[in-house]
Amino acid sequence: MPDRPWPNPPPSPESAPFVEAARQGRFLIRRCTACGRAHWYPRALCPFCFGETAWEEASGAGTIYSYTVLRRETPPRTIAYVTLAEGPTVMTSLVACDPDALAIGQPVQVVFEASEDGTPVACFRPRPAG
Repeated sequence: MPDRPWPNPPPSPESAPFVEAARQGRFLIRRCTACGRAHWYPRALCPFCFGETAWEEASGAGTIYSYTVLRRETPPRTIAYVTLAEGPTVMTSLVACDPDALAIGQPVQVVFEASEDGTPVACFRPRPAG
């Protein structure tokens, strides 16, 4: 958990299923029912073919595509692009880690941190070896 809470994500009817699943420790993404491609940021229409999409439970596993450490922040924060096992790349924060020990391609797993009002925010942490 960061030393200060995460900002509250804006509530919306479109994000309600994601938030409810996150409260249960589940990570959801959207997949197109027409072309079959998963995507992030979740939206009702596929960004690839404009087909309809449906929620699906994702593994929460991914790898670091790129990252940077915001050392001027107090405390320092690490933001990253993480490529999910299901394909999409998400912009997120890396938590519970030593920024100097991170590497491109390193396996990570989703964790949910609480925002100011308790809404879960999807972040990622390095997966233990093995």
